[in-house]
Amino acid sequence: MEEYLQRSNIQGRSEIQVSRLDPRLRLAQCDKELTANLESPAQPLGRVTVRIRCDGSAPWTVYVPAHVRLYRDVVVVTRPLRRGVPVQPADVTVAERDVGTLNQGFLTATEQVLGQKTTRALVADQVLAPLHLQQAEVVSKGDHVVISAASTSINVRMPGEALANGAPGEQIRVRNLSSGRVIRARVTAPGQVQVEM
Repeated sequence: MEEYLQRSNIQGRSEIQVSRLDPRLRLAQCDKELTANLESPAQPLGRVTVRIRCDGSAPWTVYVPAHVRLYRDVVVVTRPLRRGVPVQPADVTVAERDVGTLNQGFLTATEQVLGQKTTRALVADQVLAPLHLQQAEVVSKGDHVVISAASTSINVRMPGEALANGAPGEQIRVRNLSSGRVIRARVTAPGQVQVEM
């Protein structure tokens, strides 16, 4: 577990619970050093199996089940949130959770979520996963925007009207107010869109 945390550069606290061996099991005293290998995947979380082997004069192998918990600080919701609302600083905090049980993923810093919108209703103390969030729109349908088009030798800016809502990086339809033409442009910032040249 320590090797995994170092290799992955993860800060966390682990708990390992080794299951009891069958008391009827009779193994010969090993006259060599025992070897232990993890039989499970590279990520040693949840239920794992360790192969303990004796390569001495009376060789034997036994498989020992264990349960590994890794506790990390993750972002949780402080109060119920409706679907489609932007996340504010008071809506989230960081709390320690067993990340081995978080199948939908998790986030580790509140800065990663502020300003994004919820994709579903969330309850207090719920761990915030990436699929619970989407970029908030910075351009709304009907907004006046600045359309920019740039190449290595020319830079053009013109007024436009957004014909759809858009988050940074999304392509939306925009009406060029100078020519009346409808074009597709990528949202770059509040009130700003860019056309590829």
